[in-house]
Amino acid sequence: MYCVLFVCTGNICRSPTAEGVFRQIVTEADLADRIGADSVGLHGYHVGEPPDRRAHLVARDRGYEIGDLRARQITMQDFTDFHLIIAMDTGHYQQLARTGPPGSLEKLAMFLDSAPQFGRMDVPDPYNGGVHDFDYAMDLIEAGAQGWLHKIRDQIL
Repeated sequence: MYCVLFVCTGNICRSPTAEGVFRQIVTEADLADRIGADSVGLHGYHVGEPPDRRAHLVARDRGYEIGDLRARQITMQDFTDFHLIIAMDTGHYQQLARTGPPGSLEKLAMFLDSAPQFGRMDVPDPYNGGVHDFDYAMDLIEAGAQGWLHKIRDQIL
């Protein structure tokens, strides 16, 4: 199974949303037996907590269920277990590049690399904003998740 890991700061907003959206579109593409996904935070601020209520609300309103997810912090084992580690913003990417074991750089990517139509690199952190910020993050995440599915499907099929 090809395994994808989405990474943000605390694993309660962007990365669990990306995981939930990606898992659903993978299932809808009938590839759940070939592609797996998980999400983590770089920091342990929220370990064990569910996604932010605003992220959950926006996801549910768009037909995604993320309420069963729980935050966890990245481990060194993740660099071995996952084929692709996707950072939600440039700061995450830089930290992953600095802290990952030798050879892990090849596994790293920016989330919006798969959605160049937005002309930006980072999915902005909606945590300190309102529901509209979560909606905008979801717009980016839905497009990016579709782009990653296409890239990965082309690679594994």
